[in-house]
Amino acid sequence: MDTSSHQYDIAIIGGGASGAALLYALAKYTNIQRIALIEKYDRPGQVNSKATNNSQTLHVGDIETNYSIDKVRQVKPASLMLKYYTDGLSPAEREAIIFPTGKMVLGVGASDIATLTKRFDDIRGVFPDLQLLDREAIAQIEPEVMRGRDPKEPVIALYTEQGYAVNFEALATSFVTHAQPLNPLIDVLYDSAVETIKKTVQGYTIAIKNKPAISAAMVVVDADSYSLFFAKQLGYGKQYSLIPIAGTFYFSKPLLNGKVYTVQEPKLPFAAVHGDPDIVVKEKTRWGPTARFHPVLESRNASTSVDYIKSSGLHRPRTWQSFIKILLDPIRLKYLVENMLYELPYVGDLMFLKNVRKIIPAIKISDIEKAKGFGGMRLQRVDTSTHELQLGEGKIIGHNIIFNMTPSPGASVSLYNAMRDIEQIVKFSGNDVTFDKARFCSDLTHDPVSETISPSIDSSYAS
Repeated sequence: MDTSSHQYDIAIIGGGASGAALLYALAKYTNIQRIALIEKYDRPGQVNSKATNNSQTLHVGDIETNYSIDKVRQVKPASLMLKYYTDGLSPAEREAIIFPTGKMVLGVGASDIATLTKRFDDIRGVFPDLQLLDREAIAQIEPEVMRGRDPKEPVIALYTEQGYAVNFEALATSFVTHAQPLNPLIDVLYDSAVETIKKTVQGYTIAIKNKPAISAAMVVVDADSYSLFFAKQLGYGKQYSLIPIAGTFYFSKPLLNGKVYTVQEPKLPFAAVHGDPDIVVKEKTRWGPTARFHPVLESRNASTSVDYIKSSGLHRPRTWQSFIKILLDPIRLKYLVENMLYELPYVGDLMFLKNVRKIIPAIKISDIEKAKGFGGMRLQRVDTSTHELQLGEGKIIGHNIIFNMTPSPGASVSLYNAMRDIEQIVKFSGNDVTFDKARFCSDLTHDPVSETISPSIDSSYAS
């Protein structure tokens, strides 16, 4: 359709899980009429939400050892909104999106055991089904985790049967599919790469590559790494840069019955190596992630390197000072050097295998292979004014515009983030927009949600 004369009430840029969740929530729970969802690819969920580009985990705080206890209490109901959403779908659609699975965090050695023992005491009230397992109980649930392990090696685990894997790409598609019948004035614009956003008297003009521009009174940018790129076009977030980290994975034959994570190093903004039964490549266990410096905004898309340079502020000395301070931290430097070496033929595989053997002691080099085409980007935000790595989600609020940078657990809490953004949209509108928050919460959570809080910004988490 010709959108050149279209003035929307709100435009959402980005059709991943977060942007699609906002579209669905606006359509079902607000009185906003003219809504545009703008997606650069030909269908939803093709960047960070794509099933090959993330760990496929619904993060609720039970096995994420680097979540503070306050954060766990926030993240659990925020993430479970997604589960309650899928409960209302047909069995066939629900079973293509969410997959019940056991989840375990494994502790090996005295330090890990002390961490997990205290962790269990701290969060067992939040997760009544969480179990503290000894060697024999671990072997019952995950036999390969204990097969061939040194009997003198101390091991415990936290475990729950109440975990979920998620195809966030399918979730994004579901949100869009169910939003459109709710509001005939929704336009979903695929194959629409946004080039610029410009402020106007009426709101914003959004220029789209090889297509007519559109205009909107309000804008929400749910484009993760590109959110800062567009924010800087409008003069916001100039103090921020991005450290671009690409994650990659390995495959093995099926060795695990459920997800098995390991204890997280608090200084690292990346998950420790874990194993997951892959939900899109059946009969495979996926191992990872590795992490390497890769100056692009999208995984396996070299053309986005130019946009990375534009958004990263590499021309500013303070950016380089920040990078040096952050990356020369001994723990981070050791981690990044090791991960660079993983890229070496054969030698790198052997080095990576040492991490996997913390989970599967008997695994051999012949059992693993690079998962080609798997792995996404996790761009870590840096505040160059303080030289600090900011591990939480990013949200920049401007004049009738929101920029969301939502690495993990962004997709897990996508509906909760939509609720927070709608409350901001109501403020933008001077209360002309109405939001049925009571019905939203009734539909999507079994826990009362009286105060909208950030499940990400106050403490660190693994991307």
